Amino acid sequence: MIFNAQNFKSYQFYTQNGKEINPEKLVKNLAEYDVIFFGELHNNSINHWLQLRITEALYKKANGKITLGAEMFERDNQKQINQYLSGKLDEKQLKDSVRLWSNFATDYKPLLDFAKNNQLKFIATNVPRKYAQQTAKQGLESLNNISPEEKEFIAELPVKVTLETPGYEEMKSMMGAHADVSKAMNFVSAQAIKDATMAESILKNMEAGKMFIHFNGDFHSKEFGGIYWYIQQKDPNLKMAVISIYESENRELAFPEKNFKPTTFNLVVPADMTKTY
Repeated sequence: MIFNAQNFKSYQFYTQNGKEINPEKLVKNLAEYDVIFFGELHNNSINHWLQLRITEALYKKANGKITLGAEMFERDNQKQINQYLSGKLDEKQLKDSVRLWSNFATDYKPLLDFAKNNQLKFIATNVPRKYAQQTAKQGLESLNNISPEEKEFIAELPVKVTLETPGYEEMKSMMGAHADVSKAMNFVSAQAIKDATMAESILKNMEAGKMFIHFNGDFHSKEFGGIYWYIQQKDPNLKMAVISIYESENRELAFPEKNFKPTTFNLVVPADMTKTY
């Protein structure tokens, strides 16, 4: 085959029923929602680039009335995030005071800087990882024993955990058919405390007339589960959209037909796209 750049697509968005949708129309449609979950594969470079570009377009479409938030920042680091946004901390000071992901500089700093440059709120939505780790080892009930001050950083207890939540049965199966039931459910509960905390963080920071755009790993909102599911239990009237992502070996980036349950909008990217780590 003669090389021709037009033979290669870097991404393709689809609607829930599998129709191609261009970025301009996607943004126009997304502007009608209260909450947008932009799922990601954490190391996929085109995914992160599109998160930034779609956010920039939505900012213009919504006349600046947006709030950003992300799984990659934990609730007990909100003070430092706010200080960075206001210019009281520089990048080095932020790195020294906040638990940042290894791909922060390439993948999440551009989003945080977009918020900083446009005086937007950026919410650290996730549970501090030590509580998720505690849940995975000791169960959800162990969180009842932490101090009232620490409980400010997690979703209000008790948190409902059910395998009826989309994706949770899949998580349980990851432990294997012969896994101890209690250990498997602790594994699921660790995911649930993350999802429930992020859902609560979004709801607490919603403002009338403002769209909330949330960046999270695809599993946290795939199939309308995870964070989406927990918010829906609290406020079923919120209009929420999920962008899911799928890596494809297909050069044409065709809409996936197997092992994929589409959400509101669906992003298909090349499986061999450059990874950030």
